Amino acid sequence: MTDAALLALYDSQLRAEAEVADADEVAKMGPVWAATFPGRGRGFVTYSHIPAGTDLDALIQAVIEHYQRDPRVDHFEWKTRGHDDLPALDETLRRHGFRFEEPETVMAGPVEAAITAATPPPAGHIVERAATADAIREAETLAGRVFGDTAEHSSRRADELVRRFEDDPGSFEMWLVRDDSGEVVCSGRVDFVAGTDFAGLWGGACDERHRGLGLYRAITAARATSASAKGYRYLQSDCTEFSRPILERAGLVPITTTTPAVRTLQGRQATCSVSWTV
Repeated sequence: MTDAALLALYDSQLRAEAEVADADEVAKMGPVWAATFPGRGRGFVTYSHIPAGTDLDALIQAVIEHYQRDPRVDHFEWKTRGHDDLPALDETLRRHGFRFEEPETVMAGPVEAAITAATPPPAGHIVERAATADAIREAETLAGRVFGDTAEHSSRRADELVRRFEDDPGSFEMWLVRDDSGEVVCSGRVDFVAGTDFAGLWGGACDERHRGLGLYRAITAARATSASAKGYRYLQSDCTEFSRPILERAGLVPITTTTPAVRTLQGRQATCSVSWTV
């Protein structure tokens, strides 16, 4: 499949409603979807298409007022894409008080490529699927340490994933690598996006002492294998510049970019970071 065809499939299957399926609450506001995650104090705004001629000032202001009415939300992200034909969107978001974070690369590719690109983990390292809440918490503790999150943020994130694991265990899997002491040294999640051909790769983290050993590629292959067994044909991930080379070696290609635009609500202090990429 060509890169353009992958992008078209991404646009048709993974935007808007599919992105907010795990939200606690979702409001449809014109062309955008505004999701709320009370446990994280966070909102998330996305869309599949904003028609030409839309009054962006009015739309953005309506979204801001929507979240201002909810005291549980202290910040929200408006997800932008580099290939959208919306030249005035970034400027308008900035004018309404949004702060743009670092751009991320949207990667996609066939599951088979990630499976065949894998190499066995080195001696003393074991790849396994997290089968208990405690194992998920171990994985999130590692990720929090790697990403420099606060203990509160890591704990909130772990609580959220444990709730998903208990309430809807088929929606995702956490995969991890243990060293010979039993410590989790690499981890990553795969989300199974119902009704699409895609599984999403998120939250990849590897302990600095264990990098360069192929561990992240190994858990990418494990996640791809599991996704393939469930009938998913493609993988997708929003990644940082650090993870992009690893995902490219696993057969994923860049199809667009996304830059989180973050708005902190007046008088409220954001309690955790917004983005969670690989």
